[in-house]
Amino acid sequence: MQKRNGFIGHMVFWESLLPKDKWNILEGPPVWRQIRPHMSFLIQPPLIAQALMRIYKESNDEKFLMEMLPKIKKYYHWVAANRDFDGDGLLSIISNFESGLDHKPSFDEVVGYRDAKPTDKYFWKIIWIQFRNFTKWYKLRKIYRANVFVVKETLFNTMYVQDLRALADVCRVAKDKDAEKYEELAHKVATRIIELMYDEETAAFYDVCGPENKKLKVLTFTIGIPIIMKEISKKIAHEILERHFLNEEEFNLTYPIPSVAKSEPSFDPHDSRFLWRGPTWPVINWFLYRSFKANGFETHARSLLQAMKDLIEKSGFREFYNPFNGKGYGAKDFTWSGLVVDMMESEER
Repeated sequence: MQKRNGFIGHMVFWESLLPKDKWNILEGPPVWRQIRPHMSFLIQPPLIAQALMRIYKESNDEKFLMEMLPKIKKYYHWVAANRDFDGDGLLSIISNFESGLDHKPSFDEVVGYRDAKPTDKYFWKIIWIQFRNFTKWYKLRKIYRANVFVVKETLFNTMYVQDLRALADVCRVAKDKDAEKYEELAHKVATRIIELMYDEETAAFYDVCGPENKKLKVLTFTIGIPIIMKEISKKIAHEILERHFLNEEEFNLTYPIPSVAKSEPSFDPHDSRFLWRGPTWPVINWFLYRSFKANGFETHARSLLQAMKDLIEKSGFREFYNPFNGKGYGAKDFTWSGLVVDMMESEER
């Protein structure tokens, strides 16, 4: 489904009566008989090169790696050309759904919602963002100029740094000349994350929005995600971990780590259709487990693993959990909880 220009959509719709783009009605059979795959116009957080590298390390399938490499390079060429609006290396998202953190409280200010808890009013504000993008036919420069929802999100850009480095590693395996180009771009993006997103006073990394790069100061788990980057000093990493993630008034709850600090007005530990506003998600522990270990917090890394085991034993493989009582919410038999296996294998190694 990758387009010729390199674009890969956030979702592939395998069966739908809707045309895959606005001109599709002019092609082939009548639209009511067009049951064909098509993609959304949004993008996913960039993890594709890391996925390829993990597959290669486990399988040693060089043929598959060589087949995928030009496709991934093409995708990252599209990403850099189309989502780095300001030319500073950082990528912008144009929808809350591109972040992977659908209703993250730091987006509330961007969509113009001021109440702590989301309601139907909030829901329609989110829908309005998607509608505005649609009416512009997802023409990215028009969307950027309108500046309705243009956010440089912390997790998204940290993943981008890590993925560029994975892509550089893939290039080295393939003896591809572009390895250093991707390594240099990763360093540029990481440096810019520190310059624009880090707030020294509160010891946290924040999302920024608009051309002015305004910090969205809400304590979500992403305030510490960039510490996995090698450009972050041990001093900054330790201050973030000790001040926030080991703080029982913020993130160090019975079953850590909640997606939003307990001290935030938007914090809601219960099940809700508005996601990422309080409960503990397994993927957060998996991501921060590596960050804790990389900065010498071995004991606390093991406590995140133990929390995962306890949650699964108590409530099964669920999408997310209550950080106080461990009750499981969302989808059942959800694969993200299976990341506990990766964490266990890391401990054994």
